[in-house]
Amino acid sequence: MILIPAIDIQGGRCVQLRQGVKQSASVYGDDPVAMAERWTGLGARRIHVVDLDGAFAGRRVNAELVRGISAAAGKVPVQVGGGIRDLVEIESYLAVGVSQVIVGTRAIEDPTFLEAAATRFPGQVILGLDARAGRAATAAWDETTNTSALDVAARVSGLGLFAIVFTDIERDGMLTGVNADATAAVARASGLPVIASGGVRDEDDLRRLCALHLDLLLGVIAGSALYEGTLDFTVAQALLDRADA
Repeated sequence: MILIPAIDIQGGRCVQLRQGVKQSASVYGDDPVAMAERWTGLGARRIHVVDLDGAFAGRRVNAELVRGISAAAGKVPVQVGGGIRDLVEIESYLAVGVSQVIVGTRAIEDPTFLEAAATRFPGQVILGLDARAGRAATAAWDETTNTSALDVAARVSGLGLFAIVFTDIERDGMLTGVNADATAAVARASGLPVIASGGVRDEDDLRRLCALHLDLLLGVIAGSALYEGTLDFTVAQALLDRADA
């Protein structure tokens, strides 16, 4: 399992939101490309990028910054999400060196789109499965569907996705602890690799995930914890490596 630093972009800056609320941004840097260089310099093995402006607009906004991050990351894989709603946008990101593209809203609302994306770009598509009170959310988390996250996970089990990023919205950016049980349930329902997201605070959260002994758990995304200093990247990744040894 790897620790994946998050670089969330809003207005050209590195920010973290609380529960996805647009006006709740805490700013942690003015240069997302330099932030990518910081994390790769510390040994990050994957970078998680969210175009928040794109998520709210329903279309890519910060594509040039993502291009710069991908170039700065070099051989370190970059996964990006935020406002990606069609196959052309997926292809455009992959063409500039992004390793995996995260699709959420349209993938939930239109399962045939997700199937088409997974077929056309095998191993390069990630489902962004964001849940509020166990139900899938869409439209930059503004809308909560009547479909359970576990039902979504089960229906994508046969697709050639790289992984699912599962986010507990109510914990995201709140430093209140990762939802390990829900993450495990999504992995078991889908049979796909899962990346945990939302609420990570400190090493105890990583220990809870490790205690699941779940081979499908690919990694865990950390944003606020790394930027606020409640989690040290180097120490945390070493903890995960020892757990896997």
